[in-house]
Amino acid sequence: MIIYSRNKKIELGKRTLIMGILNVTTDSFSDGGDYADIEKAVERAKEMIEQGADIIDIGGMSTRPGHEDISIELEMERVIPVIKRISKELDTIISIDTYRYEVAEEAVKNGAHIINDVWGLQWDNGEMAKVAAKYDVPVIAMHNQNGTHYEKDIIISMREFFEKTFEIAEKNNLSKNKIIIDPGIGFGKDFDLNLEVLHRMNEIRDIAPILLGTSRKRFIGTLLNGLPPKERAEGTVATTVVGIERGADIVRVHDVLENKRAALVADAIIRR
Repeated sequence: MIIYSRNKKIELGKRTLIMGILNVTTDSFSDGGDYADIEKAVERAKEMIEQGADIIDIGGMSTRPGHEDISIELEMERVIPVIKRISKELDTIISIDTYRYEVAEEAVKNGAHIINDVWGLQWDNGEMAKVAAKYDVPVIAMHNQNGTHYEKDIIISMREFFEKTFEIAEKNNLSKNKIIIDPGIGFGKDFDLNLEVLHRMNEIRDIAPILLGTSRKRFIGTLLNGLPPKERAEGTVATTVVGIERGADIVRVHDVLENKRAALVADAIIRR
């Protein structure tokens, strides 16, 4: 499957694409403050591309549990200058990690090719879908909810959530072929549900292409006897390999080199 976005071609299914995480925040759970400076952010993007990143995902507001909301203006001040620089200096696909349509629109106008929405187009009564349709860019729609209690089986709940996402897209003239889904590991799910969703991810692969984002997340730290985020690379690699086997087309990671190498080997075995 090929998704076009402006002057970029995103080819899914042939090999696993690597999305490198670039948080230009002060409070992200793993790398908050590391790349808040624009020069450091651009250098980090260059480094990730050299290590094999196909997409650079830029976020200006943490969405970790207990995060502090910031103004739309501050979010834009963080991400737009970085997007402009990377768009001008580097030949790469840029994703904007935001659930605010105002930020997404400004990001796309300044060089972003993908909108990565942690609320799956369901935060703002269709405004994000309108932006994506207006600029004809793809959306990564993540499964999410407040709280971790589900009345139904988790996969049934996820399928219903994504049905609503596609309804919103259709209502706002956004092609279903422009949507990539994300099972939302670590969002609206407790430890056991995170593992269950990973285990059963093949049950949603018929809906749309899948992006998997597990990088350095808390459940990995729990499994590794409390290791801090920056020591969870090997655990993340394990989820990458399992995720590819269960249908992931893109993996969103901090540790690009390690996951790129793992994906190359996994692809050679799984995508024969």
